[in-house]
Amino acid sequence: RVAPGPTSALGPRPGAIRRSRGLGAAIAVAFAAAGAARLTLVARSPEALDDVARRARAHGAETTVHVADVTDAEALDAAFAAVGALDVLVCAAGTNVPQALEEVDLAVADRLWALNVRATLHAARESAARMKPGGVLVFLSSQMGHVGAPGRSVYCATKHAVEGLTRALAVELAPRGLRVVAIAPTFVETELTAPFLAAPGFREQVVAQIPLGRLATVEDVAAAAVFAASPAAASVTGTSLRVDGGWTAR
Repeated sequence: RVAPGPTSALGPRPGAIRRSRGLGAAIAVAFAAAGAARLTLVARSPEALDDVARRARAHGAETTVHVADVTDAEALDAAFAAVGALDVLVCAAGTNVPQALEEVDLAVADRLWALNVRATLHAARESAARMKPGGVLVFLSSQMGHVGAPGRSVYCATKHAVEGLTRALAVELAPRGLRVVAIAPTFVETELTAPFLAAPGFREQVVAQIPLGRLATVEDVAAAAVFAASPAAASVTGTSLRVDGGWTAR
């Protein structure tokens, strides 16, 4: 997760939280490039965190890191206690393990639920308690939070849950002046998706489902997150920004 602090391009902000590789890393660097003055990065890999922190600092952001597994409730609580006040939460931790229904391993399903949903809910609870009016919670969802797909029943269930959480919290937190936005990308080539996209014919099958005819980039998703957290999105809450190349428009 990532915590940006007072910013210029994002408006006057003291703090937010996110993960160290792929989309999380790209969003952290994009926040720094947009003027975030303070970022707090939380993930399991100290090496990856240090790399993201270095890239963010190159844009002038004050950056701190916390090595923690976000599914470990005590570790996540400790990370938030160290962060203090927040302006923006970016919750980007997530994973997928495709399995046909008859092959679903419930232990794997529990791990996906713990990371994709419970950790997001936990981070939201802790963040909202530390935010003043104007705060923003950004959740990384997926186009699979809007559609179904074979072999992805568990993943789709978790991302539909994130979409529902976005809408429910937007209504609940609006009286406190807080916004909640989901970002729903299509397939993006990252460390998580690389093995899927390397399977024979899979990349071509995916691209054929995207009207724009290309995968999304980490920069596409990062730009959407920066927008969602910025004053330009002041009336955007309880919705999902679908960075999906038109996949869900079919």
